[in-house]
Amino acid sequence: MNGPVRSRTPRPHPTGGTDMKLLAIYLNDHLAGATAGTQRVGHLARASRGTALGRALDGVATEIAEDRATLLEIMRDLDVPVRHYKVWAGWAAEKAARLKGNGRLVRRSPLSTVLELEALRLAVEGKAAGWTTLRRLAPSDERLDPALLDTLLDRAERQQDTVEEWRVHEAETALSTPGRAAA
Repeated sequence: MNGPVRSRTPRPHPTGGTDMKLLAIYLNDHLAGATAGTQRVGHLARASRGTALGRALDGVATEIAEDRATLLEIMRDLDVPVRHYKVWAGWAAEKAARLKGNGRLVRRSPLSTVLELEALRLAVEGKAAGWTTLRRLAPSDERLDPALLDTLLDRAERQQDTVEEWRVHEAETALSTPGRAAA
């Protein structure tokens, strides 16, 4: 699937209203989160390879990686420099989160998938909040493409729906008493 379509027409700089220093911090924080989210969904898709969950997450993983790339393009369009230490921190935080106890010493627990889906859900919700913020700034900053941001918001909503559907399914499966049919 291809990423969102965006106009390549140069846009003039805004006439004012946006604190670019704060926006740069905000966007770099979102980039750190996008880095962690890209790593998280990729890990979960690989861990679920060959299952219906893995197939569902493959598409979501591709889109989340595209969304991160789009965020980098938006930052470039806004002349916001990437703070690499924040990107690294997002990457490291996601790796560290994998070390949490899951009730099993060596292999994955069914609870691992549930918790990873919950973390992914939060990540997608955070990304949608970022797109919403940028969408609200678009009328006062012509460098922001409202149509692109609307597309990104729609895609985030679809990602949320997919992740939530699988989170509920995996939670019900993981937390059901063995030998008892789930309701």
